Amino acid sequence: MKDNFSSAKDGAVTDAKISARNVQVFYGDNHAIKDVDVDIEDKTVTAFIGPSGCGKSTFLRCINRMNDTIDVCRVQGDIRIDGEDIYDRKVDPVQLRAKVGMVFQKPNPFPKSIYDNVAYGPRIHGLASTKAELDDIVEQALRRGAIWDEVKDRLAAPGTGLSGGQQQRLCIARAIATEPEVLLMDEPCSALDPIATAQVEELIDELRRNYSVVIVTHSMQQAARVSQKTAFFHLGNLVEFGDTDKIFTSPEDPRTESYITGRIG
Repeated sequence: MKDNFSSAKDGAVTDAKISARNVQVFYGDNHAIKDVDVDIEDKTVTAFIGPSGCGKSTFLRCINRMNDTIDVCRVQGDIRIDGEDIYDRKVDPVQLRAKVGMVFQKPNPFPKSIYDNVAYGPRIHGLASTKAELDDIVEQALRRGAIWDEVKDRLAAPGTGLSGGQQQRLCIARAIATEPEVLLMDEPCSALDPIATAQVEELIDELRRNYSVVIVTHSMQQAARVSQKTAFFHLGNLVEFGDTDKIFTSPEDPRTESYITGRIG
């Protein structure tokens, strides 16, 4: 961790894109996330790894307040993006989710055309004042989603008619159409075949030039391939966080080593 990590607890400004301090998450009486402190950098891919049910997806959903949609869920602690408390009452979760895009495990295009899938966010957030501006936003998002060349001649066709890998890249294009600063991905390749997975991984590597990307993955090989930083979660605790290479080659915590070598999982 950085030297400024401990001082950040005293309210000092860090150069992290996302800073979390003393985060707790409860589902009713179940204490799902315990005392999580982490700084996530900009223009970096950060992977969350750990056994099923360890809290990695739950913590990911804290970063764009998706847990707000679950009645029994309670989030405590401090999460800031660019120094702003995202749980402040003044923060509109809808606006927050425009800034913090999300891609889910299963590709979930809207039952609309390819064009309208991508145009939906910019329309509701008023990002384009003319049809030409909207056309440009859609094209740029599809280009960044590495799918433009495959769909440019059939933008009026339904997004649900694409292959699984294409649907996931369409969902990534949809997520980045609102010009977010952070992109959250919850096991974005788990429903894809190896070729589509490789295409999405290549895309993730390109996206980090413009975004802070946080990816939850059950695949340690994927974490090793795409991320620069890795966080290992176990039983709701953030056990270890650091450079991906170091986590995978010389972890400091025996629980991390046990997971990476396959003894727990």
